[in-house]
Amino acid sequence: MKVALDNLTKKWGTVVGADSITLNINDGEFIAFLGPSGCGKTTTLLMVAGIYKPTAGYIRFDDYMVNHMAPKDRNIGMVFQSYALYPHMDVFKNISYPLKLKKIPAKELKERTRKIADMMGIGHLLDRKPAQLSGGQQQRVALGRALVKEPGLLLFDEPLSNLDARLRLSMRSEIKRLQLELGITSIYVTHDQVEAMTMADRVAVIQSGRLQAFAPPDELYDRPQTLFIAGFVGNPPMNFITVDILHENGLFSARAPGLTMPLSAGHTDKVAEKGRVIMGIRPEDITIANEGAAGEVYIVEPLGRDDLIDVKIGDLHVHVLADPEMSLKMGDTVNLQFNANKVQFFDPETERSLLW
Repeated sequence: MKVALDNLTKKWGTVVGADSITLNINDGEFIAFLGPSGCGKTTTLLMVAGIYKPTAGYIRFDDYMVNHMAPKDRNIGMVFQSYALYPHMDVFKNISYPLKLKKIPAKELKERTRKIADMMGIGHLLDRKPAQLSGGQQQRVALGRALVKEPGLLLFDEPLSNLDARLRLSMRSEIKRLQLELGITSIYVTHDQVEAMTMADRVAVIQSGRLQAFAPPDELYDRPQTLFIAGFVGNPPMNFITVDILHENGLFSARAPGLTMPLSAGHTDKVAEKGRVIMGIRPEDITIANEGAAGEVYIVEPLGRDDLIDVKIGDLHVHVLADPEMSLKMGDTVNLQFNANKVQFFDPETERSLLW
């Protein structure tokens, strides 16, 4: 199923939940709505589901407008954050309930329910009640219930938020594998950028009800179009430093107290006209070397494979990823080298990228 949102807007009086969101989702594509709490991603999802009625704009499924179509007629499956299982029903009845509502013959209902349960790895739990299941098993039941009706569109509203970190990792893989195998168009709402980046074909970044970008994960990471996207996508977050662009002896450089970085040829034309800009660089694009900007190790945060080092350069704090074998400690003096090819520049007034 193809899905198109055209200037989709939702307001409650003066409160804006979603503001003129326009995007097109291809058949079989896995899309993530990503943003902080309260940004409008769930509001947009609920309009697609038919639970909220749009204030303005249109929703189309395969070129057919569905604004006034009831949720039960939209051929969608939905998985909620709270699982929303019926506590008095066993697993079999929970999964098969959508088929019962459609008055599917008993034999077909049983076959389809068992098939989905086996696919979800819970075929041996069909006689248990939700209270007898773990969080991961309950989530599989909720997913099975959404899949058993063979929907054209799957909607996920932060379905892994209540699971522990290890279980979230395995369920991410399971959901993506199932989506690829079944080829069902899917929209996945999350505030976790790791979930969005690892699962989605394209990510819609939403802030304050407005669509900031709609692009593949690697494009959002490598070529962020706004300061918000640059800071929200990526972990550890990008460093931001206010710098002055200087032209000396025919060369351009970005300078802040205690820090001078030559600009590469690709940056010069687009950044040179600006006197002061915001420079962004990710911790993995800074290396600790024998020479470079001198600073003091302010704190060391062990992450296992890497150490996250907070280096203080004057009044600046710069985060760097370093090899734990360097055994850096608070108070050590280090030199930082910045990868000029990975640096981003943003207009401090518009917060738009000066490069893309």
